[in-house]
Amino acid sequence: MAPELQHARSNGRNNMATSNQDRRFNHRYGVHIPIHFRVSQRGAPSRWGSGITGDFSSGGVRFRCRRPLPVGSHIEMIVDWPAMQEGGRALHLHATGFIVRSTGTEAAVRMTSCRFQLAEAAQTMAATA
Repeated sequence: MAPELQHARSNGRNNMATSNQDRRFNHRYGVHIPIHFRVSQRGAPSRWGSGITGDFSSGGVRFRCRRPLPVGSHIEMIVDWPAMQEGGRALHLHATGFIVRSTGTEAAVRMTSCRFQLAEAAQTMAATA
């Protein structure tokens, strides 16, 4: 049981205690940039899709997509990062994770790995998949 609920019960209150504390451990940043993703499900062919990110943290990303995505499925993501590498070379954030929430046209992902790579390498990888 959550500590704030235990505290409320131990004080003899019958009403449910509420917490203003967010359950997320990482600060989220509102960033709206293109994302390309591939969802993998056991027994089904993987498919690529695209959307726009809504917010990022070091542990996850929320983005808009065209249809609901299967919760629990593995996802590979390539994000068009807004910063450039020295010399003006474009960067992509390549990340993997699991879909933890999907409602209508929005999905949330808990990232399990991420790394930056040059845009050319990410485009080659997506084209050969």
